[in-house]
Amino acid sequence: MRPLRFLVPGTTGRFRCGGLQVELQTARLTAALRPTQLVTYRQRQADLPFLADLLQGEAAPGPALWIVSWGFDVPQLLRQLGGRPVAYHAHSSGYGFQLPPATPVLAVSRNTLGYWGDRSPRSPLFLVPNALEPQWLERGDRARARRRPIDVLVQRRKCSAYVLQTLVPALRARGLQVVVQDGWVDDLVDLFNSAAVVLYDSADYWRGRGVSEGFGLPPLEALACGCVLFSSLNHALADSLDPGRLGHQIGAGTLEADLEAITAAAAEPAAWVPAPEALAGLLASGSEAALIERWRGALAAIDRHWDWLEQGCRPLASEPLWQQRWRQRLERLGKLKRLWAQRQGT
Repeated sequence: MRPLRFLVPGTTGRFRCGGLQVELQTARLTAALRPTQLVTYRQRQADLPFLADLLQGEAAPGPALWIVSWGFDVPQLLRQLGGRPVAYHAHSSGYGFQLPPATPVLAVSRNTLGYWGDRSPRSPLFLVPNALEPQWLERGDRARARRRPIDVLVQRRKCSAYVLQTLVPALRARGLQVVVQDGWVDDLVDLFNSAAVVLYDSADYWRGRGVSEGFGLPPLEALACGCVLFSSLNHALADSLDPGRLGHQIGAGTLEADLEAITAAAAEPAAWVPAPEALAGLLASGSEAALIERWRGALAAIDRHWDWLEQGCRPLASEPLWQQRWRQRLERLGKLKRLWAQRQGT
């Protein structure tokens, strides 16, 4: 059983983001399974080891399994870690790089799993969806025992211009109490518990970035707090947000359709929230307990995979794309030749 080292660029200042929070949470959870360290590679911190120092003092392959995750940095990190057991904790997809043969992938969504199932089909692939922090499941007000003071809540970060510049003013013109949250909030659970409807529309943001929505925790957080959810369905959001069953599509054809649906949901939320059994199943699959079990199984398989490689077994490699296309063209040409020969013989 290899100890784990989660690589992050740093844990303070400009490095604080959703992806970092997921890595910190995952490292906290895997520490219950095996020894786990956070290691930085850009920012030196007095409380954490630094990648260059560890590599300098430790010959490959070393004792640890390294977990890389920071999209744009992954190719460079994999080169630095050459000859050492490593796995890629894949959040967003679409960065364009290829993985070395047989690099294990721990995908946080089915969307990301499918991406690497296409680009790296001979790598060991695992699904380890992100988990909600316990506070959302423990304090989220799914009973909806009181009328909520906020009709519609929008988080500005990653939100589309359509929602902020067109939909929000139109909802306010109808008399709805709309809050656009921007900046730090001391208690997000309390804020979500105060809203009848939550709008989440990240499609334009991620299309502009050129990569995918890796998982999308805010919609699950809204559902955990008993909110009616209107969301885009891009990338990993389609993993769990069954439109009309667990949430509702935003930007569904016309502004008038959105206004009608959101106004009705704010007036009578109980008619628009998911069925209790469907919501319970979704939230159970997004619990930390479920995530730990997925990591337990994945890590055991990855350990065995690296045991095989360290014993000298040859890793499987995918056929290069140019070779696949050339072979398929030759096969088509062969079929045409056989068809021509058959016609000539008749």
